[in-house]
Amino acid sequence: MENKAKYLVPGDYMADPAVHVFNGKLYIYPSHDRESGIPENDNGDHFDMKDYHVFSMETIDGPVTDHGVVLDVKDIPWAGRQLWDCDCTCKDGKYYMYFPLKDQTDIFRIGVAVADKPEGPFIAEPDPMKGSYSIDPAILDDGDGNYYMYFGGLWGGQLQRYKNNKALECAEFPADNEPAIPSRIAKLADNMLEFAEEPRPVVILDENGKPLTAGDNNRRFFEASWVHKYNGKYYFSYSTGDTHQLCYAIGDNPYGPFTYQGVILTPVVGWTTHHAICEFQGKWYLFHHDSVPSGGRTWLRSLKVCELEYNADGTIKTIEGGGK
Repeated sequence: MENKAKYLVPGDYMADPAVHVFNGKLYIYPSHDRESGIPENDNGDHFDMKDYHVFSMETIDGPVTDHGVVLDVKDIPWAGRQLWDCDCTCKDGKYYMYFPLKDQTDIFRIGVAVADKPEGPFIAEPDPMKGSYSIDPAILDDGDGNYYMYFGGLWGGQLQRYKNNKALECAEFPADNEPAIPSRIAKLADNMLEFAEEPRPVVILDENGKPLTAGDNNRRFFEASWVHKYNGKYYFSYSTGDTHQLCYAIGDNPYGPFTYQGVILTPVVGWTTHHAICEFQGKWYLFHHDSVPSGGRTWLRSLKVCELEYNADGTIKTIEGGGK
C-alpha cells in the first residue's frame, strides 16, 4: 500500500516512538539517537542514548513542539548506560514513564519516572522495578483501571538470558523447531511503580493454533511490543528484528494468546524499525522510524508517521517501508 509518510523531527535523530493522546493532544515519547562513535555490534552498543525528549502535536499536520530534555541518564540514581525505548501512561493525574536502562553491572532493568504533566519533566524512582529485566516496555491502559506492561527484546535486549523470570547462567536460544522466545506481560500494581504479578509469556500462535517457532524469523517476536485495541480485539504488534518487519497478531484479552495475522510494515532503510499505533482525531496512525535522513546509519534514525488503515474484516493493510 502506498502511504505518504512524513518526518516529524527533521532537526534531530529520534526513534522508537511511543505515542498517546493526553488532554486532547498527541504526545510522542521517543528514544534520542546520537553519534557516540561506538562501533556497531549485535549487542547494540552503538545505540548509546543518554536522554529523552517529549514532543506534542495538536493536529497530525500541525507543528511539532519539542518540550526538551525531560529525563537524563545522569539524573537516574541506578544508571549504567543506554536509555532505550520508553513508554508513558497516565493514572489519576500523574504521568508514569517506563524506561529500559543498563544498571552498573550492564544488565538491563526497567525504571519508572513520574511527572505531573505529560511533557514532564520526569523524576526517576531511586531503584529499578523489582523483578524487571530486558527492554522495550509498552503500557496498555485497558480502560477498566488495569494497566499492563509488555516488555522484552532479543540479542542486545538480553531476553534470551531469562527463563521463567529467572536469570540463566548462560543465554539460551531454542532450536529452530521449538517455540520462539516470547515477549512478556505483567499487570502493574495500583501504585504504578511495580509489578502486581510475575511476568507471563505472550504467546503468538500460527494459523493452526501452534506457537510460532524460533526458526520462523519472518513472523516470530524479536522486540518492540505494542498493543492497541480495535473493535473490541487486542492487537499485539512487534518487530521481527533480524528480518526487519513489523508484524501483528490478534487476541481476545491482554494476556493472549494472540493469533498471527500478517505484516504491518515491510522493511525500512536501516537495520531496525520500531513503532506505535494510535488513534487521533478519528484516524489511525503508524508512528515508526527509518534511517533515510542519516544516509542509512542505523543508529541515527528519524521519526515518521503515516496513516494506518484496516480492512473490513479487521486486518491491517500492509504499508511499504521503503527498505530491502
